[in-house]
Amino acid sequence: MRLAATEIKVNLSEIFTSIEGEGILFGTKTMFVRLAGCPLKCHWCDTTYALSFDSGTQYGLDEVKAMISTSLLPNTYKVNFTGGEPLVQHEAVIEIARFIQEKGIRTYIESACFDSSRFAKVLPYIDICKIEFKMKDSGAVDGRHYDNLVRNELECLEASIKAKKVTYIKVVVTNSTDPEEFAGLVARIFKTVQGSKLAGFIIQPSHNVDEPSLERLFSFYDAVYPFYPEVRIVPQMHKMIGAR
Repeated sequence: MRLAATEIKVNLSEIFTSIEGEGILFGTKTMFVRLAGCPLKCHWCDTTYALSFDSGTQYGLDEVKAMISTSLLPNTYKVNFTGGEPLVQHEAVIEIARFIQEKGIRTYIESACFDSSRFAKVLPYIDICKIEFKMKDSGAVDGRHYDNLVRNELECLEASIKAKKVTYIKVVVTNSTDPEEFAGLVARIFKTVQGSKLAGFIIQPSHNVDEPSLERLFSFYDAVYPFYPEVRIVPQMHKMIGAR
């Protein structure tokens, strides 16, 4: 049962506009709506201030819409729902994304896709989906829950493509990431979806934490290339130009 819009509270970490520094749309002028709270524990996380469920500030839905309206800059390419983990507050994302679409602006979600049922509810209101797959060395979940996390990620990937959304994959890798595990995940991904349906496959090296060597990056690239020749290794560009 969904909450009425007037009942929805948004635990918000921050709203700001910057240059997108990750993925297939790096370089685009983007408003970031960062929601607070994440159930995952990635050791290389660079937004640890937004991980706690009681971090951020609680607002009513109308307050957040007003903040977006007054902060929105001309020529903004998209609004990016990020975190934290936006699926934690999926009902708020639905209402805010609907509001953004009514303004004629693209909606974008970056999610670890830990819950495919929540993702399915959000999906109709999202134009661009970044499906992030976590490797075991990320520490996102413990070993007992890892297979379930990957299953949810695959289900979200499949749903996004079926809904004809602009869909791409991102995987953060470190020097500790197991190339054989990575190759196994890649095989599962392309057993689930056709490469021709993807808008991109991004391998993102960790930044300042167990950074992967060039040789190791080649091994990850080579695992994807036979399935998807348009694979790209793209670091976090915004950090190179001093942007948030």
